[in-house]
Amino acid sequence: MSNDKQFVTEITPQSEDFSRWYIDTIKKADLMDYSPVRGCIVFKPDGYEIWEHIQEEMDRRFKETGHRNAYFPMFIPESFFQKEKEHVEGFNPELPWVTEAGGEKLEERLAIRPTSETIFGHMYSKWIQSYRDLPVMINQWANVVRWEKRTMPFLRTSEFLWQEGHTAHETEEEARQETMQMLEVYREVVENVLAIPVIKGQKTKSEKFAGAVDTFSIEAMMKDGRAVQAGTSHYMGTNFAKAFEIQYLNRENTLEYAHTTSWGTSTRLIGAMIMVHGDDRGLALPPKVAPTQVIMIPIGPPKTRDQVVGRADELYAELKKAGIRVKMDDRSDVRPGWKFNEYEMRGVPVRLEIGPRDMENGVCVLVSRISGEKKVVQQADLVEEIKAMLEQVQNEMFERAQNFMKDNFYSVNTIDEMKELMEEKRGFSLAGWCGSDACEDKVKEVTGATSRNIPFEPAEEKHTCLVCGQKAEHTVVFARAY
Repeated sequence: MSNDKQFVTEITPQSEDFSRWYIDTIKKADLMDYSPVRGCIVFKPDGYEIWEHIQEEMDRRFKETGHRNAYFPMFIPESFFQKEKEHVEGFNPELPWVTEAGGEKLEERLAIRPTSETIFGHMYSKWIQSYRDLPVMINQWANVVRWEKRTMPFLRTSEFLWQEGHTAHETEEEARQETMQMLEVYREVVENVLAIPVIKGQKTKSEKFAGAVDTFSIEAMMKDGRAVQAGTSHYMGTNFAKAFEIQYLNRENTLEYAHTTSWGTSTRLIGAMIMVHGDDRGLALPPKVAPTQVIMIPIGPPKTRDQVVGRADELYAELKKAGIRVKMDDRSDVRPGWKFNEYEMRGVPVRLEIGPRDMENGVCVLVSRISGEKKVVQQADLVEEIKAMLEQVQNEMFERAQNFMKDNFYSVNTIDEMKELMEEKRGFSLAGWCGSDACEDKVKEVTGATSRNIPFEPAEEKHTCLVCGQKAEHTVVFARAY
């Protein structure tokens, strides 16, 4: 037992140091490692497989809504960034540049893609000539580079993986419908697949994407009360169409500029998932994205080992055939207690134990990673029982996260009240805001919190600004954020 306890104590408790807990957890769970380049990480197989499952869920929904995948170059000419002033100003501090190649200085610097609005805009100007060419709805799965000063694995890295959708439409109405449709796709995936409750809303002017007319986001609450922007969708208006000459002949044979959108999510979803669901035992992975959904552990004395493992092999094959992601740990030189801790730390949703007595009785034991519930089930019903427990774990994870958000979501009326809450508690604050940049900046200066979004469905309407006391134009969610 002492060895088992020592294994768990290698993870710093969340209450002691949440950031340290996070790093301990992802390292111990073998999700990533640091690369030789500052701010870049190596995705190890378990970490990358989580991303693959997120990709699968999103990609299917993208295609169901009429989008197709393509791939665009990662090198973007400097002149492209000069065409949209607000865009280049927004990204300039983060841009890495290629200035030489093949031993020769380049005539024009090339940016390593921080996002792809400019290259999409250039290509769309070539491809779109008539209203008959619209809409164009393309997504790409790619890597991007933003030279971050402060980094944290998965959540904020200099290079990260993501998807970015870019569409062009005839009308503002159609483009705005697309913007909101994709925001809803993100909400549905993050809540129903990753079991993370989110707040949907519109970004304030200071927080919107560089070059966008309007930016919309989904915001998630971590266990330390901080926010993670889990996905964004942007209505770009005709800003990029004008910058890149994306014009088409309309139905009256007159030239018009297309209305464009862009939207994206990234591997920061992995970090958010870990911070929302993990505990002092380590990871807790939602079954829908867990690389291993069920870990099988044969137990019992050496003299019965061959028989137990033989039966476990048969059950393993049944689960595999049913499409369940299952792994068996039949190592004889490692104690069962150590294995239990190991796979709890790795966040495997369901543990299956089978011993000699279970074999005699035609049963096995299922254990939930979330609730700790132990359930004795008939081997004949094993597939159905495991599927039911996986669904139960998925639902319980969302409910727990949802309750945590409710318990740490506060309504405040003044900046002093918000400051006190931020210092004594964790979580989000709902407050009124007059719409002025000065008041928004004051909130950040005094409390360290930023506006996350103007929620579509606020818990209550606020009538006065928390800073100046004037009439509130918006009810806003504020929080400290990653």
